Amino acid sequence: MKKKRPTLQDIADRVGATKMTVSRCLRDPATVSEELRERIFTVAEQVGYIPNRAPDLLSRATSHSIGVLVPSLTNQVFADVLVGIEAVTEPAGYHLMLSHYGYSPELEERSLASLLSYNVDGVILSDSRHTPRTCRMLETAGIPTIEIMDSLTPPLNQAVGFNNVRAAYDMVSEMIRRGRRHVIYLAVRLDERTRQREQGYRQAMEEQGLTPVTLQRSQRSSYSVGAALLEEIVTDYPSADGIFCTNDDVAVGAYFECLRRGIEVPEQLAIAGFHGHDVGQVMSPRLASVVTPRQAIGERAAKELLARVRGGAVKATVIDLGYSIEPGMTL
Repeated sequence: MKKKRPTLQDIADRVGATKMTVSRCLRDPATVSEELRERIFTVAEQVGYIPNRAPDLLSRATSHSIGVLVPSLTNQVFADVLVGIEAVTEPAGYHLMLSHYGYSPELEERSLASLLSYNVDGVILSDSRHTPRTCRMLETAGIPTIEIMDSLTPPLNQAVGFNNVRAAYDMVSEMIRRGRRHVIYLAVRLDERTRQREQGYRQAMEEQGLTPVTLQRSQRSSYSVGAALLEEIVTDYPSADGIFCTNDDVAVGAYFECLRRGIEVPEQLAIAGFHGHDVGQVMSPRLASVVTPRQAIGERAAKELLARVRGGAVKATVIDLGYSIEPGMTL
């Protein structure tokens, strides 16, 4: 059952103004005095006020819609997750409301406020780190939430994903087992999952007495970023004999740059990616990658969420769907 959300009247009662004044202030802050404006916004923040774009009549009804927040619309990972989610929600008669936040916690916060204003019945979040206001809004809304792609970070309610640290550790350990000693980690989009993979990479390297080296880029993963990072490796780390990439896009871009430069893969340089995208699995040589169950994660997350929307309890706080190591032909 959804909680009763704080209303304009609740804010008005606290600040000693009329409901109409509060409404006018939130729509156009310049219409009230600075002192009153500050009081209204402070109280709205304290109570976790969420604008409601649905009619008041429906404010306690189900909307048959699920909010989904994704950090990227160009990343194949989340396209696969959405296919899985929709495979469950569409036959059940639930509409997906999608919002994109570009890996920014602040934009995630604003996107969530927008989704909640449409009275969604549940929310699927693609990250496990959120701003305090995001957490407060979710608590105020009182609807089921599920975080995906991470089974390590303690979830707000429930999580469906896999262990990014262990996955990275296993892949890098396999590279080392095959004789690589100077493996470099290529990190892009410095989100929590990228940091977890770096942790696994460092653990594998340091256990064998090897020196970890991370090259970072803050922009989204792409073939061109992978090519640029490979160029940096050739210039600054000529002894490198392996690269572990946080995403297959980066790995494929690095491979094509090797091809352009006449660097033999895997003889001179081993390359491993992450997620097992189609492009890496159909290229020749087949790309080594950590294969993750993105569509299955979407399906399970949607099933768990709908069960809770219908009144079911959380049966498992964290659901780990695992991964597999695909050595391909590039190790």
